[in-house]
Amino acid sequence: MKAGNMTLDQIRRAGLEALESSLGPEGMIRFLQQFETGSGDYTTERSRWLKHTNVEVLAEEIVTQREKA
Repeated sequence: MKAGNMTLDQIRRAGLEALESSLGPEGMIRFLQQFETGSGDYTTERSRWLKHTNVEVLAEEIVTQREKA
């Protein structure tokens, strides 16, 4: 059956079968985990995390981490 004639559910199932056939169950799961959408608002959260951070602070943190290594 050609993909143009398949329903979205049929395409999804065929894709999962192809992934499992090619990568095995574990590989299929690892591949699919790359595309999880997650939750929350990354832009807002990132702004909150970096609110008090600037280039100088980041540079100091890099130097500190390198000295520890």
